[in-house]
Amino acid sequence: MTAVQLEHGARTDVGRVREVNEDAYLAQPPVFVVADGMGGHEGGDVASAIVVEEFAALADRGYDPAHAAVAVVEVLDACRQRIATYAEQQRARGVGPLQAGTTVVAALLAEHDGAPAWLLANLGDSRAYRVEGGSLEQVTVDHSVVQELVDTGLITEAAAAEHPERHVITRSLGGNQHSEPDLFVLPVAAAPRLVLCSDGISGMLDHEQMRQVLATSSDPALAADALLAAALDAGGRDNATVVVVDSSPAAGDDTHSDLDLEQRLGALP
Repeated sequence: MTAVQLEHGARTDVGRVREVNEDAYLAQPPVFVVADGMGGHEGGDVASAIVVEEFAALADRGYDPAHAAVAVVEVLDACRQRIATYAEQQRARGVGPLQAGTTVVAALLAEHDGAPAWLLANLGDSRAYRVEGGSLEQVTVDHSVVQELVDTGLITEAAAAEHPERHVITRSLGGNQHSEPDLFVLPVAAAPRLVLCSDGISGMLDHEQMRQVLATSSDPALAADALLAAALDAGGRDNATVVVVDSSPAAGDDTHSDLDLEQRLGALP
């Protein structure tokens, strides 16, 4: 398995309107996550924190890169159970009705057909984009009311950005529904830069604005800084979180950021 060198930057901010940051993120190579909580303080912030904790535990213990999808589904199930238990405990304390929930978009370095690949998973409207050669492409598909309206041709993409139900999602972790994630496999070579973000970024900046901001820096940490600053300058109406990950073939085995999947992630025989 070819080793991969990863560099990343991650930023989060409460924004200019909200009082509590219900977003959470994980940047623990080879696992990257953005979660956008729903349900208010001691609801959404707890749900998104649970997601980060569970994926961090996965990064710590390792996983079989050839079966990363199995690992992701197991982690999401564990998140779902913990969020449901927490909600029940809160209701028992008389704090409720509590509908703690969260979106999630996750990227795990994996193996596909013997080559390094990203396994992407999403529930809700937090997004994953790939950047290559100056272009920006959304990989995930929003689980939202407005996306369904766009898909059926009832409204345009431009109208979706201003629709009164643009924040209503149709899948999430938590709440009264059991939602299955969408899973995508993306060759690492096709995504030299990967961007994960909550809708506090994508809802404030259109596609072209995001592309232009990302093009201003080859450093992922500075690119994350720039995206967050642009979202805040545009109004910062929501919590905003972004993770930027750059990947390239490893220069040598002595580089600490090189991830040889079979050696570092505990591949099964």
